[in-house]
Amino acid sequence: MRLLLIPALLLALSGCVPASVASETASVGAPAPDFTLTDTDGNTVALSSYAGKTVVLEWFNPDCPFVKYAHGAKGPLKEQPGRVTSDEVVWLAINSGAPGKQGHGLERNQRARTEFGIDYPVLLDEDGTVGRLYGARTTPHMYVVDTAGTLVFAGALDGDPMGSGDKNNAVDACLTDLADGNAVANAYGCSVKYGK
Repeated sequence: MRLLLIPALLLALSGCVPASVASETASVGAPAPDFTLTDTDGNTVALSSYAGKTVVLEWFNPDCPFVKYAHGAKGPLKEQPGRVTSDEVVWLAINSGAPGKQGHGLERNQRARTEFGIDYPVLLDEDGTVGRLYGARTTPHMYVVDTAGTLVFAGALDGDPMGSGDKNNAVDACLTDLADGNAVANAYGCSVKYGK
């Protein structure tokens, strides 16, 4: 058991790794599992199509109060995706909400892109396969995949749910310097609305 903890500890000391990662899902420090989903414009999007780029994955539910705040006038996601997206950095939102659950559906997520001014893809994962694969528990729950295709970060956007805490943005820290990024506490937000 101790031997298994050493690589995780080394990663935690040298990169953007949270304190705990579920072992039955995608693992920080390992290749990010590929997936293919359809976005709200009907385009097929595969993670592997962004090989050689840094990819930020944001678990999304447009009706979650935490997501509404994060994308609102004072929230960090109002400007962060546009500020960091470039030829080298891609931002994708994923909604793993099941039919009949809060924030689910093509039309609701199309409207949300307009309401929040989102100009990056919102991918629909209605059966929750990708969300479960990545271990997404909350909205927002953030992940960063580096240019080599390695999952280097999984955790909270920051320590500031609803504007009441530490505003240090963990995703910004990770993107600024993947080698010397900061660890982050567990993600906060609404639970992902998986089906059965």
